[in-house]
Amino acid sequence: MTLPTALAALETTLTAPGASKELVERMEETSSVTTAESRGLDTPLEILSAALSDYRTLVQILYDEGYFSPVVSIKLDGKEAAEISSLSVPAQINSAVITVNTGPKFTFGEAIVQPTTPETVLPEEFAVGKLATTGAIQQAASAGVQGWRNAGHAKAEVEGQTVLARHAEAKLDAEIDLTPGPRLRFGKMIIKGDSDVRHRSIEKIAGFPAGEVYSPEKIQKVGTRLRRTGTFNVVSIEERGTPNPDGTLDFDATFEDLPKRRLTFGAEIASRDGVDVTATWTHRNVFRRAERLRFEAAVRNIGGAEDIDGRIGLRLDQPDRLGPDDNTFWNALLERRNTENYNVTVASLAYGARRTFSDRLYAEASAGFQWSSADDAYGDDRRFRYFILPLRSEWDERDSKVSATRGFYLDAQITPFAGLSETESGIRMFFDGRGYTSLGTGGRLVLAGRVQLGSVIGPSPDGVTPDFLFFSGGAGTVRGQPYESLGIPVGTGIAGGKSFLGLSAEVRGKVTEAISLVGFYDYGTVDTSSFIGSGAEYHAGAGLGVRYDLGGFGPLRLDLAVPVQGDTGDGLQFYIGIGQAF
Repeated sequence: MTLPTALAALETTLTAPGASKELVERMEETSSVTTAESRGLDTPLEILSAALSDYRTLVQILYDEGYFSPVVSIKLDGKEAAEISSLSVPAQINSAVITVNTGPKFTFGEAIVQPTTPETVLPEEFAVGKLATTGAIQQAASAGVQGWRNAGHAKAEVEGQTVLARHAEAKLDAEIDLTPGPRLRFGKMIIKGDSDVRHRSIEKIAGFPAGEVYSPEKIQKVGTRLRRTGTFNVVSIEERGTPNPDGTLDFDATFEDLPKRRLTFGAEIASRDGVDVTATWTHRNVFRRAERLRFEAAVRNIGGAEDIDGRIGLRLDQPDRLGPDDNTFWNALLERRNTENYNVTVASLAYGARRTFSDRLYAEASAGFQWSSADDAYGDDRRFRYFILPLRSEWDERDSKVSATRGFYLDAQITPFAGLSETESGIRMFFDGRGYTSLGTGGRLVLAGRVQLGSVIGPSPDGVTPDFLFFSGGAGTVRGQPYESLGIPVGTGIAGGKSFLGLSAEVRGKVTEAISLVGFYDYGTVDTSSFIGSGAEYHAGAGLGVRYDLGGFGPLRLDLAVPVQGDTGDGLQFYIGIGQAF
């Protein structure tokens, strides 16, 4: 390889007989001499300094690859760089020739880490007969220390390493000696920084395990609980360098708050349903207890076929009421829905608790009241009063919430409702499951599927508020069919069904890094009974879509769809929004 430098006559070459192409390229890319031009080295002294540093650099690369008897020669104008005094640097350097003799690859003759715990798992690469590399030695040392830390020895460290190369046999003997140190318990969490959150609330949310045996996993959970509140921009929990005389270890916790208020907007456009606009306003620390107050407003059907409607929602999460991994919340909703088949006004208020099992799994339950007044196929000004007990669990194993390429998402909801003032009682159930798999590399082709199931058990079809019943059609169920156009015929009108099944499938393929094409098929069916039967009403739609990646916001979505089954719609429908359809 020949690379000109800012010195007009300088030529550089690097040869390594017997080395792989990848190893040669790695040395060329790392060498300060062969990259002199890009590094801006333009004087003989700088070239000499680069050559002297390359001896160590190239030998370390070879050690990383298992070569422990290499010979590296770097000649500047025919003279070995190591023999050139920095006090008598030539006035000009015209050539740099690097020759690398890798020697044989070494394998481990001995591979010892001591002492270790019974639970310590050393890397497979660190074993007798395996290729000897510095990386394997470093991983083994790290695994040994981590094993002791997991057993409560927070100050475990490497006491020393003995590495012996037996050149005649091409063997490397490696012995790593560890110092476990004492088994420690958690001491105090000392709060620092200028967070506006009360210290007592931080302590209750954190659930710091004072007095328990030290565990890296437990301290990680403390940080996760605090970050989960969405209040803090920085959560740093650092163990102190020296344990206390009583065998405990204190931690310094430093916090930096996020801006207290956040405002977001969203919009979605459908050809028949017009424009839906949403806005949310969030206060992250409203009473200085890391509460999150979220106000949501939506206006729908702007320019659509139906009258404008919308909703106003309020939720207050209180993470310090019950302790670690649990929080309480208040939830209030006022909504007006105007559709072709019914109009309903709903008001609800509930108080509940949430248990977070992990960052990906939670469950919550609440109790409250719901009032609704509806005009539908069964009559006008029909009023319903309920005591409700909503239960919900969500499990999200997607690799991205806005544009998943693999994983799954499960959302299960069960709402028992007790009718008041002669309103009928029952149970409403809903399930939403989504799965994703990526074919090829880089998520260039993704298969996505969705199943939605709904059922109302107990009341008669005309004895339940229409917002508990199920319709099909529109962006959330069957694209290509008008919004909530499929229901159960009642006289000259359409009412919701007591059961629902929705199926969706998409094939997503990248055209460029930013642009993707999507083909999709959606199917929906509703029935008068609590479970889908053979005589259920059904329809389907299919189409094509385009996605333009907006980064962390997800893709800008445009879907074009037409009906392919059923008689609830005709003609082309289009949908515009942000994020995948599911």
